[in-house]
Amino acid sequence: MPRATIAGVAFALAIAGTPADQPRVELRKDDAAGRLQILIDGREALVYQYASTLDLPHYWPLNSPSGQNMLVQRTEPYPHHRSFWFADTVRLDGGRDVSLYNAFYSGRKTDENRYEPPFSDHIRHLRFTRLEAKDGIAAVDTDLIWEMDGDTPILKEERRLTVYALADGEYFLDLTFKLTSAYGEVEFISDDVHYAWPFLRLEKLWSGEEGGTIITDTSATGQEATNMKAARWIDYSNTVAGETAGIAVFQWPDGKGHRWLTREYGCFGPRRPDEQSGKPFTLEKGESITQRVGVLVHRGDSKEGQVAERYAFYLKGKWPQ
Repeated sequence: MPRATIAGVAFALAIAGTPADQPRVELRKDDAAGRLQILIDGREALVYQYASTLDLPHYWPLNSPSGQNMLVQRTEPYPHHRSFWFADTVRLDGGRDVSLYNAFYSGRKTDENRYEPPFSDHIRHLRFTRLEAKDGIAAVDTDLIWEMDGDTPILKEERRLTVYALADGEYFLDLTFKLTSAYGEVEFISDDVHYAWPFLRLEKLWSGEEGGTIITDTSATGQEATNMKAARWIDYSNTVAGETAGIAVFQWPDGKGHRWLTREYGCFGPRRPDEQSGKPFTLEKGESITQRVGVLVHRGDSKEGQVAERYAFYLKGKWPQ
């Protein structure tokens, strides 16, 4: 997977101002707690959760420009939802079905719908391969492994995150996932809905059920008009505690259309191209599959947050300003 360097995007500073004018990005790693905080001008923007006791690593919280958390880490009736996560259901070398999407339910059952570690099927953080922050940009590269039955490897994952601090508390995440069938033939067997590529799950106060707005680049709004429809980006915004803010997810163009799952209760995310969504497909040993998305946390609704204009910057290889 190509590696972008901090120096390689330094041109953006010339557009947005000098380094002294830029919000500063800082990384704080706590291996004991399994948390990597990403702070902008000293305030927490998001946290990468990677503790060994988790069913899968994920990002939580993810905070609005004014500092309100916008995502939920665990909820009912879908306790397997993990805020901002990436997972699927697979089969290694013709063996049993392994749902990392539902890895939560492979834990020790303590009560109805309650499970605790250890999780026999899980996605495990292995190591950081790069942690770098300079001025308004940070890079977080990570190796992970998808496992079954405790420690049997299924897939190797490389995750590359670049964080760009924008003005007035806004920020942009450029995120790439790469899965490699390093241990044998892997069949992806999920249906059209139950896989995260990735998914984000909003706190209820930010959701459509509480007055939030789902909108796509085609100007379609609401779950009925957007769910399982093709889009280049989707924005979800609302007003909570006097702050209007939103999260936009950008699909990096790969020459194919992508439909999206949307829910008024707050879950949304892109699907793979139709030939690989809801239909089994196989990665031969050594083959890889990649997904790249941008995530913009912005003030205002989609228009005030200039989501369409910032998506255009993203396509040009520039960070949204």
